[in-house]
Amino acid sequence: MTETSPDSLIPYDEIVQEALRAVVGRVLGEVERGGGLPGEHHFYITFKTHAAGVDIPRHLIERFPDEMTIVIQNRYWDLIVRPDEFEVGLSFNQIASRLVIPFAAITGFVDPAVNFALQFQAQADDDAVEQTPAGNDTPIAEPIEDGSNVVSVDFTRKK
Repeated sequence: MTETSPDSLIPYDEIVQEALRAVVGRVLGEVERGGGLPGEHHFYITFKTHAAGVDIPRHLIERFPDEMTIVIQNRYWDLIVRPDEFEVGLSFNQIASRLVIPFAAITGFVDPAVNFALQFQAQADDDAVEQTPAGNDTPIAEPIEDGSNVVSVDFTRKK
């Protein structure tokens, strides 16, 4: 048996990434249909600010040129979930902003209330800049980093 895996003609990594991003869409859809976050649930959503389809105010792109983390907790409004993206209103330094984020742009999703996290493979961005939290106007709970209930997917091909 050889130690190298054959190259797959089936794009398993893309299929799994798409399925995991669908989890985020389903969760946000449940929140939209339910009229708000249930219990203590709240979300940290990290996304690439220059990914195709991302529509955020210029001042946020200037502040977060590569990646940004938003918090959906107490102060958000107009959550709209579509098949390929979601839209939400958030406040940054007392400035109301509307954000449109395609699910394909998301690189992380965390619900600290239940210690659940998903991490997604970044789409071909070798010049990544260190991420800085967006600073939504809500108190921020720190996610627990003990590794339980965390799904991390790394599809680097071994050649």
